[in-house]
Amino acid sequence: MVRTTVRGRRGARATAPARARAVALVEPGVLEPGVWAVRQAQLPVWPIVGMFGLLPIWWGLGVFYLAWPIFGVVLLALLTLRGNVRLPTGTVLWLIFLGIVTVSATRLDRVTALFVFGLRLGHLLTGLLVGIYVYNLIRDGVPWTRVANPLAVFWLAMVALGWLGVLAPTFSFPSPFELILPHGVQAERYIIDVTHLDSTEFNKFSRNPIYRPAAPYPYTNNWGTAYSFLVPFVLAYLMSVRRGPMRVVLLVSLPLSLVPAFLTLNRGMFIGLGAGVAYLLFREVLRGRVRLLLPVVGFMLLGWIVTLFIPVFDLITHRTSSTDTTSDRFDLYVQTWAAVVRSPLLGFGQPNSVDTTHASEPLGTQGMIWQLLYSHGIPATICFYLLLLVIARRLAAAVTPAGLWFSALPVIAAIVTPFYSYIDPNMSVLFFALGLGLAAVDGPVNRSRKEELT
Repeated sequence: MVRTTVRGRRGARATAPARARAVALVEPGVLEPGVWAVRQAQLPVWPIVGMFGLLPIWWGLGVFYLAWPIFGVVLLALLTLRGNVRLPTGTVLWLIFLGIVTVSATRLDRVTALFVFGLRLGHLLTGLLVGIYVYNLIRDGVPWTRVANPLAVFWLAMVALGWLGVLAPTFSFPSPFELILPHGVQAERYIIDVTHLDSTEFNKFSRNPIYRPAAPYPYTNNWGTAYSFLVPFVLAYLMSVRRGPMRVVLLVSLPLSLVPAFLTLNRGMFIGLGAGVAYLLFREVLRGRVRLLLPVVGFMLLGWIVTLFIPVFDLITHRTSSTDTTSDRFDLYVQTWAAVVRSPLLGFGQPNSVDTTHASEPLGTQGMIWQLLYSHGIPATICFYLLLLVIARRLAAAVTPAGLWFSALPVIAAIVTPFYSYIDPNMSVLFFALGLGLAAVDGPVNRSRKEELT
């Protein structure tokens, strides 16, 4: 470092150390060590504990979907007050995507649709903020388990509520929040769906309904999407943390989760997880390593054992043969694309109808890619897939077993887009896990010695 010397009176030069001569000599404060160091407050963990760790409470009150953007505002306020925020890979692309989505509101055909549009936009923004918040917590040196535990509790609550659908499939009650909704808001089918308490989703007009676990989500497909995002996280947790009560509980919950998972009959969930596992195994084989084979084979063995007691494939065959879901979806995709061609830049602001059971043409539903194309246009859709590609490329640098499982998440998120949409709390679930993975790739992770395998 080049030393700068200040010429002045002899007395003044004698009272100031040489390292402070470049500063005003009349300010004694500059002589104190560390006075020029950048000071920043550490982010608290309680916001993500409140969001993810208290899932049963938010669902029981009927505000699970509606409270999520409020937590996003809290995260934004804390990040703003803290300052000096580190931005993970892909943040700029996500901001461009959000900008296009916001402008697409000009394509809405009625003012009352602004509430639902704002709710979905809030979920998109909250997903980004959750990822940034978790990323900064890890980079600040907060212990890994302290940050990851809220998402682990979220998983446990989701599995427990999935079992509620197994044991009490007809459970259905209006939530406290639903009871106080204004009559005008109750006209929005989507709001009723996200505030009503149902343990399963089923066709109420069928003589032999198939009850598919859904709680805490309004739709079974959302449960399946969350499952496909959380299984890699749970496996990463088990690979990273080798001791402690949470590890034991997660080990027990993983095989128990297979029962409600299979009963959802979500084909897209199986395809997404299968694609993620295939991606990891392909990478490992290219590198001459097979250490991931053991947990993969073990998980597949557990799944096979469950199929001995639950006729999963027969149920899926029965469902597809009685409802024509495959042909219905294909016809819907064709109609959705035809509509997108009429408004390719900004779309139509939101799906044509959220009532996918009874609407004649629920355009923009039945998949993330179709919702993005129809609601926000082709440029927004391209930005979204570029974001997943950029994050996948960054996470490809992971070499630890936990990092490898995190690296499968962008692949799974992309594969499920033709089948399921996740502009809901699942976007935050995805970015929570991605934030953990990106932080570990970009810097050291604070893990306790007691949690590591000795």
